[in-house]
Amino acid sequence: MTPKQEFKLAYALAGILFVVGIFSYAAYSAEPPEEPLRIMYQTVAGKVLFDHKAHFSAEHFGIDCQDCHHHPHQKKSRYPHDDPNMRACVDCHQVVEEEPGVPGTCFQCHGIDKVEGIEMSKSSDAAHGQCIGCHDEYEAGPVDCNGCHVL
Repeated sequence: MTPKQEFKLAYALAGILFVVGIFSYAAYSAEPPEEPLRIMYQTVAGKVLFDHKAHFSAEHFGIDCQDCHHHPHQKKSRYPHDDPNMRACVDCHQVVEEEPGVPGTCFQCHGIDKVEGIEMSKSSDAAHGQCIGCHDEYEAGPVDCNGCHVL
């Protein structure tokens, strides 16, 4: 076999393998999970990686979704993708300067009589109270700043 024929064979083989690789990558892509498994929160104190699987699965902590994703007036489903009312913390726990006469964030779901006089904590305060309280009570996670926040 001449060197010219060897190059043609090598290029043909490389082309075939390239096409097979592209087909395999496109045809067999992984299905995304129904719920986020890990979430990276960007905070002023540093990034916080939250692992849903470690908290939710029975072989780790086995807590229910509503233990964290709570809403005081409604019982939640065990599985967040089954429950259209399952919300992220920041959907409610945010500090918003509301203009008089303009419906604000709370009033999108609640009437003024339901939220009048209620003081909503910021998401960071709510998360610190919820997370650190649970970690401390069950001795199941970090309770110091550097245990969760990474600069």
